[in-house]
Amino acid sequence: MLFSVFYDIISANGYIICKGLIFLPEIIRKGEVGMWTAITAGTISIIWLILLAVLLVIEIITLGLTTIWFAGGALVAFLVSIAGGPLWLQILLFLAVSVVLLIFTRPLAVKYMNRNVNKTNVDSLPGEKAVVTKTIDNLRGTGQAVVNGLEWSAKSRDETIIDEGAIVRIVAVEGVKLVVEEEK
Repeated sequence: MLFSVFYDIISANGYIICKGLIFLPEIIRKGEVGMWTAITAGTISIIWLILLAVLLVIEIITLGLTTIWFAGGALVAFLVSIAGGPLWLQILLFLAVSVVLLIFTRPLAVKYMNRNVNKTNVDSLPGEKAVVTKTIDNLRGTGQAVVNGLEWSAKSRDETIIDEGAIVRIVAVEGVKLVVEEEK
């Protein structure tokens, strides 16, 4: 796949022009006597195929939907490459297909893959209502609330004192404490 090209290539302002060839900049030296090494379009197809395989292997190892989108882009670029499309089109399609797959199909795939994940007790608490059983005072470090029959330590989100018996909404859980705000 690697071959040499002689000096009969058109040169314009130091740029080497040769349809269908991609020159490695580190190999080409202006004014060098002899031959230049170039990569054929077939080699580019192999590079896309290798990239596709590497991305698929990474996806299989990680199982995290991280590289599958780029593997789709590499597949399209590979197909365009073997069809004889120019390199700029291959790169453009690789990027475009990867971004489109990432933006439009990733949320659906993540939702589909995580549909059997059940929230734990703690994950389901934000948004729930609780009853204050001991006055919540962040400065004194006191406060308790009951939610779903369980008593939790509690603190106010906005540093206000919340009296015993008040209805509060759980904003978050920090460690073993509920972060609450008074229901209005």
